[in-house]
This record gives sequence, C-alpha cells and structure tokens, in this order.
Amino acid sequence: MDEVDANNLAWECLRRSPLYQKDFLASVGSAKQPHEVARISSGWGLRFPCAAQPNRSPTKRLLDG
Repeated sequence: MDEVDANNLAWECLRRSPLYQKDFLASVGSAKQPHEVARISSGWGLRFPCAAQPNRSPTKRLLDG
C-alpha cells in the first residue's frame, strides 16, 4: 500500500471497522427498506450516484447450447 489514493484508503479503513461491518450487515438485511439503507449510508458518508453494475463482461453460458 505504498501508493494508494484517498478513495481506496478510505474504503480500506471502513472495511476493517467493526462498527461499519455491523452497519453493513444491517443494511444488507434491510435492502427493502430504503430509509434504513439511506440512514446507514449517510452516517458513514457514503454516496451511490448510480446503480451498481457488474464488474465483468457477459459470457456465453455453457449450458445454453
């Protein structure tokens, strides 16, 4: 981690925080309750400007013949 940008350093600190881990698990369980997810996100200063997208390109499924 000799050369790390601010975003990645912040994410690493959050990822290791027991308090953040607890809130993250709570937010996963309350995904259908947007107000709870928003509360947790804003409490940690998180922003999600757009919907999440897969981080890989689609591949042909082996069983699709």
